[in-house]
Amino acid sequence: MSGLFWTSLFVVVYTYAGYGALLYILIKIKQKMHPAQNSPEDSSALPEVTLFIAAYNEEDFICEKIENSLSLLYPNDKLHIVVVTDGSEDQTPQLVEQYTGVSHFHQPERRGKIAAVNRVMPYVSSPVVIYTDANTLLNKEAAMEIARHFNNPKVGGVAGEKRVHMNEKDTASGAGEGLYWKYESALKQWDSDLYSVVGAAGELFAIRTALHQKVPQDTIIEDFYTTLTIAKKGYRVIYEPKAYAVEGPSASVKEELKRKIRIAAGGIQAIVRLRALLNIFKYGTLSFQYISHRVLRWTITPFALIALLVSNAWILHSGQLFYAVFFAGQLLFYLMAGVGYLLETRQIKRKIFFVPYYFFIMNYAVVAGIIRYIKGAQSVVWERARRA
Repeated sequence: MSGLFWTSLFVVVYTYAGYGALLYILIKIKQKMHPAQNSPEDSSALPEVTLFIAAYNEEDFICEKIENSLSLLYPNDKLHIVVVTDGSEDQTPQLVEQYTGVSHFHQPERRGKIAAVNRVMPYVSSPVVIYTDANTLLNKEAAMEIARHFNNPKVGGVAGEKRVHMNEKDTASGAGEGLYWKYESALKQWDSDLYSVVGAAGELFAIRTALHQKVPQDTIIEDFYTTLTIAKKGYRVIYEPKAYAVEGPSASVKEELKRKIRIAAGGIQAIVRLRALLNIFKYGTLSFQYISHRVLRWTITPFALIALLVSNAWILHSGQLFYAVFFAGQLLFYLMAGVGYLLETRQIKRKIFFVPYYFFIMNYAVVAGIIRYIKGAQSVVWERARRA
């Protein structure tokens, strides 16, 4: 049992802290061996881009989104805005039609975001397409900061930063989600610095239009699948934190859980479909990053947490102080998660308890997502999570 304990501990620590530390060290070594050479940016070389917005029943937000898109700092003759409202049953299509200079595509049938993207992409003629969610707002420099990277022919995609707007009134989902995305953003930056981002967030990412290929209709997380498919072809996916999308936190942990379970089910699906990337002898650094950053989180690590607790309890009889203290620490952590749950249900804000609770929810969602994927119960159509 001690072997299981130490193996589980290694997996958990490596997944959530060790990989980040190792990345940081590798980047420092790379920077010393190959110092970066900054060259002046040529704004006249910016490519034409299409801002692609897929919206479903977004009447409360779509006008603000379009106004935000029209205000981006980018040459007017090089920026095209496309809005797809397939299946929307509210006033979203009518609101989009009010804007001149915005290309609008709509059909009554709702077949999901992937079908909408696949249907409209043949009409995109710009060399770069930027995908962004309808319920997020971009900073004014976002398009310019993303587009400049495509002057490098080795770059096939660019991932923007997702930011979760928080305030003191935010509950467990806000505290946990915001902390998670700060750490995730740091990892993406280091991944990019070493070689390539391993999966972009759908809130804001861009690809070379020529690299677009139809995503299978039943794909659950198309943004992750699309960018990894491009990286698999030998292109880099760059992380650009100066281009960011802002959205509110989930209205509650229950709402966040719906999103996390879907992403976890999609993660397992992607791992199965992109299993060739597990071959580190063929894909080298990309495989190392992919396995360390994504695969472990979505497969082994949640079960390693369970094994860590069970094996720790089993070897308590050894009488060694370390095992007793470590077991007490685990119990305290899960107790704090339980308190976080109780406070969440009573709408009491104590962030010290919300972070353990959010961590527990993240790993529970992975297990639930795996079960949902095995049962084939995850629909490709999003079940929308309410935002605060």
